[in-house]
Amino acid sequence: MRAVSRSIDWAAHAFHPVIVLPARVDVLDLTGRGAPTPRTSLWSVGRYDEDRAGMYTTPLFAGSRTVHMGIDLGAPAGTAVHAFADGHVHSAGYNPADGDYGHVVVTEHSIDGVTLWALHGHLDARSSAHAPGSRITAGQVIGWLGAEDENGGWPPHLHFQLSLERPATHDLPGVVSPAEREAARSIYPDPRLVLGPLY
Repeated sequence: MRAVSRSIDWAAHAFHPVIVLPARVDVLDLTGRGAPTPRTSLWSVGRYDEDRAGMYTTPLFAGSRTVHMGIDLGAPAGTAVHAFADGHVHSAGYNPADGDYGHVVVTEHSIDGVTLWALHGHLDARSSAHAPGSRITAGQVIGWLGAEDENGGWPPHLHFQLSLERPATHDLPGVVSPAEREAARSIYPDPRLVLGPLY
């Protein structure tokens, strides 16, 4: 994993919400250093750059990938997912492994002359029907949250991740090892740059 240096004036842009959240959401603590934060609503936020040791137990994570490189937005299955900016569909498809993303849409955007990709994971089956290259506009519905039987086996939520490095396909490492953490932060910037100050 190599570091990527790019310059975007994030504050100069107003982005559309990826999921329209209610005023009250639970901000979860999934660090594994105790019991998870109890959810008191269907809506939640899981944090970026959080070491979730003990959470990722399927073979996909090889027992060593624990640091979360996206933000999780918990909401009911079927909740609409919107494009945050104009762009196009880079790729869409299905990642079938237990604990993986399930159905995914990756979008591509140009912001301040910098190409940026966004992965939207844990969607429903109809979401991955997008044709690569299809134009999208800010606010357009690009998918819907999937139920556990189609989203990799997780409670319904969106894994939203930014990347300054072009994905080879409809996949990004959403969880990295602690040894890869520093380099990963430079490739996968904090999604709050787009989503706003969620916590």
